[in-house]
Amino acid sequence: MQKFSFFISAVILTATPLTWAQDKAFPTAAELAKMTDAERHAQAARTEVWTPVPKVVSFNQNNVPSDAIPLLGNSLSAWRAVKDGGAAQWQLKDGVMTVLPGSGDIRTAENFCDIQLHLEWQSPPADPAKTGQMRNNSGIFFQDKYEVQILDSYQNPTYPNGQAGAVYKQTIPLVNATKPTGQWQVYDIIYKAPRFDGNKRLSPGYVTVLHNGVLLQNHTEIAGTTEWIGPPQQPAHGCAPLKLQDHGDKVSFRNIWVRKL
Repeated sequence: MQKFSFFISAVILTATPLTWAQDKAFPTAAELAKMTDAERHAQAARTEVWTPVPKVVSFNQNNVPSDAIPLLGNSLSAWRAVKDGGAAQWQLKDGVMTVLPGSGDIRTAENFCDIQLHLEWQSPPADPAKTGQMRNNSGIFFQDKYEVQILDSYQNPTYPNGQAGAVYKQTIPLVNATKPTGQWQVYDIIYKAPRFDGNKRLSPGYVTVLHNGVLLQNHTEIAGTTEWIGPPQQPAHGCAPLKLQDHGDKVSFRNIWVRKL
């Protein structure tokens, strides 16, 4: 399983306290007031950390980071049909992928553990006869098991732990940030995979979800697998694909990319 760490956390939690703990005490405010500028700068330098230096990330014309893995472009080569492992059968036109109802779920050819995911999705015009979970439903599954719900939740009441941005059937989003039907929606998600030792789960997975720039899930603990009926399960597993759900609605996607963490 991929090692995961935030650079800032690594500096604050390891390098910096170690340096401070081994160094002599810092001067008081009164002592600093008596020092020259050069002496104060010397004291300030004691808490400067110069390594490691973060690598530079640039952006292309679509604002995709240079270290990201694009999952959607001019082909569906990054995706496979879940039912038989063959080519994904969803529709693709001008960089926009749309669910082909009845063709089945698709998943990435590559496996992932901890990631940053960017995904844009769009609901087709709402059918007045369809409400709740039947209105433009899909979902993004992390490691093929843990779903963040995709649903047309604009003026469309349903059970809150099943609306857009929910950890499906587990955690209700903090707010409903869904734009009107037909507008593009944006998910930015930080996912940390659960850890296992053999069949024993050492730590749960966590997810942070921003929908259209608004925080919906704040480092939310994932109880286990997404289950439509019954409680979450906790089977041991390693890195696994991302999966998109065919729920029978023509939900569209564009500009999907991930960064491994």
